[in-house]
Amino acid sequence: MPRTDPSHRSAPSGSPVARCGSPAIEPETYEKYQQYFAADRYDPKKWAELAAEAGMKYVVLTTKHHEGFCLWDTQLTDYKSTNTPFGRDAVAEFVEAVRGAGLKVGFYHSLIDWHHPDFPIDQIHPLRDHPDAAKLNESRDIAKYRDYLHGQVTELLTNYGEISYLFYDFSYPDSRDPRYAGKGKDDWGSEELLALTRKLQPGIIVNDRLDLPGDLATPEQYQPSGPMLRDGQQVRWEACQTINGSWGYDRDNLDAKPVDLLVRMLVDGVSKGGNLLLNVGPNGRGEIDPPDAARLREIGEWMDLHADSIYGAGPSDFTPPPGAVYTQRGDRLYLHLFSWPMRHVHLPNLAGKVRYAQLLNDASEVRFREVDPDQQAQNTTPGGQPAGTVTLTLPIRPPQVAVPVVEIFLA
Repeated sequence: MPRTDPSHRSAPSGSPVARCGSPAIEPETYEKYQQYFAADRYDPKKWAELAAEAGMKYVVLTTKHHEGFCLWDTQLTDYKSTNTPFGRDAVAEFVEAVRGAGLKVGFYHSLIDWHHPDFPIDQIHPLRDHPDAAKLNESRDIAKYRDYLHGQVTELLTNYGEISYLFYDFSYPDSRDPRYAGKGKDDWGSEELLALTRKLQPGIIVNDRLDLPGDLATPEQYQPSGPMLRDGQQVRWEACQTINGSWGYDRDNLDAKPVDLLVRMLVDGVSKGGNLLLNVGPNGRGEIDPPDAARLREIGEWMDLHADSIYGAGPSDFTPPPGAVYTQRGDRLYLHLFSWPMRHVHLPNLAGKVRYAQLLNDASEVRFREVDPDQQAQNTTPGGQPAGTVTLTLPIRPPQVAVPVVEIFLA
């Protein structure tokens, strides 16, 4: 089933990773934040309600990021949310809230763990430039860390009911630093880990970051130029994007994406057979920042009017005009206009194939005509278009929505 809905990946940003997300920060520096992690306004019911209002169908929580701090009551380390002033299992509360809102539950889980004493220092480790890095590595045992990784995944996939999606992050088998090797499937025990994942959660979707082919590809912070391929075959994919360029809460970040851009990213992905996983980082008290919440609600307003062009829709074989993209669901073709044309928009190769057209936001009719290729443009009559062209006549003023959509009923 196509997954054509935006989603949400986040962690309470009082956690070390969200407060200090730079890989240059050493584990000891992260550790000091554990004693201050209170997240006193963490209410995942509000998160779930906001996600549902935005039109999302599943929500993905960061259970542990690269710094190793765990948001559940793991029995394998003391570096966890239950050993903080917060004192609770954030994952358990999240799962209950998301399910209560009728949404699917997903987990993000880092394969990397810079806090674990057996995780070898490598090219992306915060201690990579430490003068004693080589000596420190002598006592580190990736096999012991691998057991820890598999044990934590077992906890997450055993103790919280049905989990629909697991976003592993990430593998880097090719070393870019001559001092260190990268890490890939042999380090993680990826084949065994994937088998364990599917054994514990038979219906789960798993991404492609175990250094093995996954159920979907996950381009990060970019939109593919077309459908994604593996061995010449189209694959499902999901663009993981941030709402403001930062994976965690950043008080000083001024790069919030405008709502129309966020909607265009969603539409663009669906038009190419993809999906959108939209990251939103809560603040240190556990709340979604009000400006981010407002953007999500505005996305929801657009989705409320234009859901038919997204849910269950996918790419179309028809070629859209410049400044627009198509999605298609059965005999309904949806023209998403990224820029509003001056009165007319010409649709190639649709002559004889259109029964009716209307603006999707209010169901007002959009008149159309098939253009005679031999007709010259005369005064207010468009002409000179290639054979097979259908011309839509649009109102001068665009509808007041982030991205206008024309719904075309195909013959």
